[in-house]
Amino acid sequence: MKIGFIGLGIMGRPMALNLKKAGHELIVPERASLTSEIRDAAMVVADAKSVAAAAEVVILMVPDTPDVEQVLFGANGVAEGLKPGTLVIDMSSISPTATKNFAARINAKGCDYLDAPVSGGEVGAKNATLTIMVGGPEAAFERAKPLFEAMGKNITLVGGNGAGQTCKVANQIIVALNLQAVSEALVFAAKAGADPAKVRQALMGGFANSRILEVHAERMIKRTFAPGFRIRLHQKDLNLALQSAREMHMSLPNTAIAQQMFSAVAAAGGGDLDHSAMVQAIETLAAFKVAEG
Repeated sequence: MKIGFIGLGIMGRPMALNLKKAGHELIVPERASLTSEIRDAAMVVADAKSVAAAAEVVILMVPDTPDVEQVLFGANGVAEGLKPGTLVIDMSSISPTATKNFAARINAKGCDYLDAPVSGGEVGAKNATLTIMVGGPEAAFERAKPLFEAMGKNITLVGGNGAGQTCKVANQIIVALNLQAVSEALVFAAKAGADPAKVRQALMGGFANSRILEVHAERMIKRTFAPGFRIRLHQKDLNLALQSAREMHMSLPNTAIAQQMFSAVAAAGGGDLDHSAMVQAIETLAAFKVAEG
């Protein structure tokens, strides 16, 4: 298929290249930041409108709700170039409420819309092992499934438009709370005099094991906070969770605390660190570091 891809950052670039490897044609908008690898792999056109005009499917992978709205409906945006029958897939992580509105506006142009946020980080994007949570019509999902299979492994149609984004918000709540739990456990163990690396090894053999303990606890111990997923982006996702909770008149108390932990790290200049750096907030409260680095 002819795939327009907009948003070629840490996640989007390897996702787009995996589509190319699967045999699809890539069309991307001109940006000064385009790498030579992308320029060699794709047809480069002037703007998002030109991408949509040339593509059968348009995929977005941009940071936040206003970015999606601008790419879709701004001047020379995707909506201006759409032909009836084009499929628009937003793989960003944004507001479920806004997603329903965007879908309706794209549907009015005779086009299908899927929200398909992902989990798995940069490693999952590179290895085509992303978890993909999809909202939208089943027929559109079936059309897009070969594309999803080129980028991910665990692919689920959750429900109608907005359901994919809702599922991603739920995912981010779980990840944040796991990061907080692992951070607290490692700081507790280290301050008590135990070797945090050996504590991690022991816990991985029991009921406390998780991907966070496997991957991010190692980052915390080794002090490797180069971003796979930035704190400021996780803050954005938890803001979506807390905003949606307010709209539904419900409380997410531990999500709010996790957000405050991220905010403490960001306030100290760590907003662009990997979200495993949440441990730094717990360390500050304990006046003790898991490890030096």
